[in-house]
Amino acid sequence: MDRKLFGLIAGTILLLSNNLSASAQEPAGTIKITTRMVAPGVGLSWGDGVLTYKGQEIPFTFQATGLFRNVDENITAAELSGEVFNLQNPADFSGNYQKVEEKGADSEAGSSATMKNEKGVVVNLVSTVAGRKFNFSREGLKVELKK
Repeated sequence: MDRKLFGLIAGTILLLSNNLSASAQEPAGTIKITTRMVAPGVGLSWGDGVLTYKGQEIPFTFQATGLFRNVDENITAAELSGEVFNLQNPADFSGNYQKVEEKGADSEAGSSATMKNEKGVVVNLVSTVAGRKFNFSREGLKVELKK
């Protein structure tokens, strides 16, 4: 239990320490990755998540090539969450995200990364458990809201 609490605190600190201009703003929403599947050897990752925006929980799917490369094999989907910035309309959350900045990839607290889509929506994603690491690939992340 202490390890999970430490991870949550460390994840929060990583989010707060991000120096992008979006992080100085109040987040428009939050995300949580709820399921994750990986095809080893192929480098394909996909799964589901929930965007919380103005009190609404909006489900989404994601797909990426190499999203979780060099990842801790014990990481679970529920250990990934983040804050969303520059979101004016839930439909703008869908899109192709590219890594803008990666922080904490080598820290004991876990990983964090900032990604941005073509509509200007910024997501700060963190591993909420100490020592659990993920790494974004160059190909990015495709997100679609569920209908």
